Amino acid sequence: MAQKLTCLIVDDETDIRELLVMTLERMDIETYSASCVEEAKVLLKQRQYALCLTDMQMPDGTGLDLVNYISEFHAGLPIAVITAHASAENAVSALKAGAFDYLTKPISLKQLRPVIEFALKLPAPANSSNANTLEMIGDSEPIQYVRGMIAKLARSQAPVYISGESGSGKELAAKLIHKNSSRVDGAFIAVNCGAIPENLMESEFFGYKKGAFTGANQDKEGMFQAASGGTLFLDEVADLPLAMQVKLLRAIQEKKVRMVGGTAEETVDVRIISATHKNLSEMMDAGLFRQDLYYRLNVIQLKMPALRDRPSDIPVLANLLMAKLCASLNIPIPQIDSATQTYIAKLPFPGNVRELENMLERALAMCDGQTITIDDLLHRDELRNDLKLDHPAKQSFDPDKNLEVSLSDYLEDIEKRAIINALTKANNNKTAAAKLLGVSFRTLRYRLAKLGLSKDDDADLANETRDSESLNDEAQGRFQDQ
Repeated sequence: MAQKLTCLIVDDETDIRELLVMTLERMDIETYSASCVEEAKVLLKQRQYALCLTDMQMPDGTGLDLVNYISEFHAGLPIAVITAHASAENAVSALKAGAFDYLTKPISLKQLRPVIEFALKLPAPANSSNANTLEMIGDSEPIQYVRGMIAKLARSQAPVYISGESGSGKELAAKLIHKNSSRVDGAFIAVNCGAIPENLMESEFFGYKKGAFTGANQDKEGMFQAASGGTLFLDEVADLPLAMQVKLLRAIQEKKVRMVGGTAEETVDVRIISATHKNLSEMMDAGLFRQDLYYRLNVIQLKMPALRDRPSDIPVLANLLMAKLCASLNIPIPQIDSATQTYIAKLPFPGNVRELENMLERALAMCDGQTITIDDLLHRDELRNDLKLDHPAKQSFDPDKNLEVSLSDYLEDIEKRAIINALTKANNNKTAAAKLLGVSFRTLRYRLAKLGLSKDDDADLANETRDSESLNDEAQGRFQDQ
């Protein structure tokens, strides 16, 4: 027979304790009650609990005192703090101190039940180190810290603000926090705040009622409703206009939303994770981002390291990305030679993982299908001598030794090699080769003819040129007639 779950309730108001006890007993949870902090500490020493619910203000201390005590002596026990309706600062302070979640007075059953259910779904603290964060590739110290933070954040309901450069993996971190949390069975809804027109933001976030505006032919839920029970990821949150920031703050603070055209508010249970590559603190100082929303979103901050700050991870990441690219194209995986891996690890990558993936995708079109060398990477950076790196590829084009070769001839030679390699890998299928090169089929045909690599395309190009000239002559004749 499974052991009955237990909960500790700490509140100096008898009626609230009784309400919580009745609610929990209906959920088949055994309850123990305390009226002050010291009494709670005594009960905590007597047995283990699956959850603790505590009021913020008590005769001999505060809920924060109890949160700090539990964090130190009973790590892993989820604790939810009950605050006064308007005490947003208390709620944020509790979450920063390590509280699992918070409840506002007057307590509603719609608000209470999800908190209890999510807390009871949490795995044992001993298992938190085994969180499924392997998708965050690398063994460097910065990425190990990120994985550890993800495991900790997954055990909380606190809002998380993920900062970092563009392409550093902010959305992946948000997905892993959701994936390892008690909300894993709920939806993960990601929204790019900069991609929604300002006049549609409110209806996209909160939904709308039939007839609310022209074209609203039926009720439609918003992203808050779609993410209820799960996680809402607000990417590029810095792009929200100030008017929408006010409405977002209220939705987060009250855990309620009102549809456009609606009159009643509905409770939503959403965990907010936000991210941006911009500096929110500077935007707040400049008056472009609301201070109250900033502190509501930035309860716990997770900073994603730039790729250049973890160079030892770059070769491993490059091999993984190459395998994914080849799998999508259904082609054999070429080896990245050791000199190339050393070279890649020294690059600054201002575009981070996105830039690395882009570089590898182009190198895949350049290589011989067996091995990727430094030369295969340099078709995008052959003139970037400002890197001043020690690598053999610097000798591939030495102006002092190749004065007879013009820049246009040199670049044309690179283009020919890229096209020939792509055609070889694609078994002379021009459509597939164009996809490998990242150009349209028509562009590839034109370049083949222009570079003298296809007789058929020479004829096609000549015909297209004659057709174009004929059309121009005809147009000019019509113009003269007029």
